[in-house]
Amino acid sequence: MSSPLPVTPDHLPFFITAPGETDILLGVATVTLIGAVLVGGVLFLALHSLPERMAHKAQKLQMEIVAVLCLLALFTHIHLFWVAALLLAFIDLPDFGTPLTRIARGVERLAGTSPPADAPAPGLHGERHSAESRNHA
Repeated sequence: MSSPLPVTPDHLPFFITAPGETDILLGVATVTLIGAVLVGGVLFLALHSLPERMAHKAQKLQMEIVAVLCLLALFTHIHLFWVAALLLAFIDLPDFGTPLTRIARGVERLAGTSPPADAPAPGLHGERHSAESRNHA
């Protein structure tokens, strides 16, 4: 058997495998890549759903608008929708519906008329606001 070429080193690095042996570095790189993609995806979706999670404490209509903006941002890749959803989640919108409905009910009582049959329940939460208005009357 002939000796190795004179230009070859006596010691090869650990990541060079002999023919027919398992390539350990390829396995480590594969596991690292799969783990990085999974962790990156979870972080992306957690960050993406941040406005929607923040808006859960807000009114129902505001929460639905934030959810739609988040979905639009996810599927269209227009980041302005996500920024708008985040800003809307931070802002507490005033409840204009409940005071206006209470004013309308009070005017109807003063006028002696009954509310129309198709009139919505007072406030956003219906029963709670109507019970409060009966207690204050």
